[in-house]
Amino acid sequence: MAASPAPTAAVPPSDAVDGPADLAIGSFSQNAPWIVEPDAMPWREAVDEIRWLTRHDLPELIRPRRLPQGGRAFTVVRRLGTAVALWAWKGRGRDRSVSRADLSRRLRIAAEHLGPTYIKLGQIISSGEGLFPEELVEEFKKCRDQVPAEPFSEVRATVESELGRSLEDVFASFDRRPLAAASIAQVHAATLHTGERVVVKVQRTTVAELVHKDLGVMAWLAPFLVGRLPFAALANPPALVELFAETITEELDFRLEAQNMLDVARSFVELGQRGYIIPRPHPTLVTRRVLVMERLDGFNFDDVSSMKDAGVDTHEVVRTGMIGFMEGALIEGVFHGDLHGGNLFVMPDGKVALLDFGITGRMDEVKRRAFLRLMLGAITNDVRVQLAALRDLGALPMDTDLEAVIVDLGLEGPAIDPTQLTPEEMIHEIQRIVKLLLGYGARMPKELMLYVKNMVFLDGAIARLAPDLDLFAEITNITMYFAQTHGERLFADVGIDPATFEIDLEGVKNSIGVDPSTERLTYRELQERRELIRSRFEKRGVI
Repeated sequence: MAASPAPTAAVPPSDAVDGPADLAIGSFSQNAPWIVEPDAMPWREAVDEIRWLTRHDLPELIRPRRLPQGGRAFTVVRRLGTAVALWAWKGRGRDRSVSRADLSRRLRIAAEHLGPTYIKLGQIISSGEGLFPEELVEEFKKCRDQVPAEPFSEVRATVESELGRSLEDVFASFDRRPLAAASIAQVHAATLHTGERVVVKVQRTTVAELVHKDLGVMAWLAPFLVGRLPFAALANPPALVELFAETITEELDFRLEAQNMLDVARSFVELGQRGYIIPRPHPTLVTRRVLVMERLDGFNFDDVSSMKDAGVDTHEVVRTGMIGFMEGALIEGVFHGDLHGGNLFVMPDGKVALLDFGITGRMDEVKRRAFLRLMLGAITNDVRVQLAALRDLGALPMDTDLEAVIVDLGLEGPAIDPTQLTPEEMIHEIQRIVKLLLGYGARMPKELMLYVKNMVFLDGAIARLAPDLDLFAEITNITMYFAQTHGERLFADVGIDPATFEIDLEGVKNSIGVDPSTERLTYRELQERRELIRSRFEKRGVI
């Protein structure tokens, strides 16, 4: 199918840059509590050094040891072991869904008792709708903002220690009850003496020390789990620990997060993308453990009825989300790495406010171009381009025989419709593919993991905001938007002749197991297919 002009509605038009002066350098709100001037922000001076030190110290943190240091390993094994043992004793024989819910609840409580590192793991699981059992995802969503809050006395002590002044000297008001409490920090509403409404993010006491200990325990435990965790087989447990460590250690210094906010805001301006709003970090009130930022207000991402009552076009919200996220990754090489319902909301004008930039995907030029080739290979149904791109991203060793991978995985054969397989056949096929990939040394690079996790969230967002969206038409619209808006640069980056570019959705259709002749598929229909597969597995006792 040859490319045709994309509809103008594929993305909302960019706003004219009028209003606060810093809109020229960042996708911020029109009502500026202060003006962002990066060179006048003293906390930025140490950012590059902090980022380098964080990466430099990582190998030592996760170096496998014969024995774990201290008693933390005993505590972890005792907590998680007790949760599983109580479930096996009391809940294992119940109805399958009730049993999974009981185990999920016990694991979530154990994670909360174990603290920040395991709560963060729970938050990652909570973003895995479609990847993990529904009960586990729903239970661990409570780890986003229902984590027990720290006493206000601890919050006060941290803020005053970091800012070097009493709480009353800095803030005219400071709510004792947090707006949300999560793994690494909790956030409080406050007002500065100059009248600006702000949000104050305060790191939990001793969180850095706990994270470092837990990473050591995970690194010690991971080799014993090789081959024993089917859901972790592709990356293998030691690689998963490394991947997890890369993400969580970046969250331990809020100066990095504040810089991430500025970088993502800048990338949207350079892209001409005004559909996102980033809160402004305060010019001076940013330290390792305290981050003061502009307060924004809007609709909860799940509050579809309120959005529609306010006249918000939820289809446009979905398009903005997809295009803005993909542009950041493919064009600028920087993107928000932890999208979920607690990290964004929709403003009354339909723009999406992004929050919590502790985890941000960053790609150098080599990886960005490889990522771009991966996406173009998918939309043009070029398996070889996709595999070469995965290799260049680090998902496969550089000496991998790609032709052998294509043959072994049957990537050029007819598509398999999972709804036509028995549960046993499906499990066998999954095990076959995983075993082959392990044999080739496959792993999940951090940037790819963050991208896939965000795509899973956006997948769920379509289910809530635009269930009747025609997926094939939307993929075509978005592809043509990229071709028309960024085509010259994109094609030059990957060395493709624009005259030969054609959209081929057969690969997309193969990936979800539908007949190549299918011309239209709504998200509602896709969900029905997924539910059919899940129910058939459940009836046979596979899940």
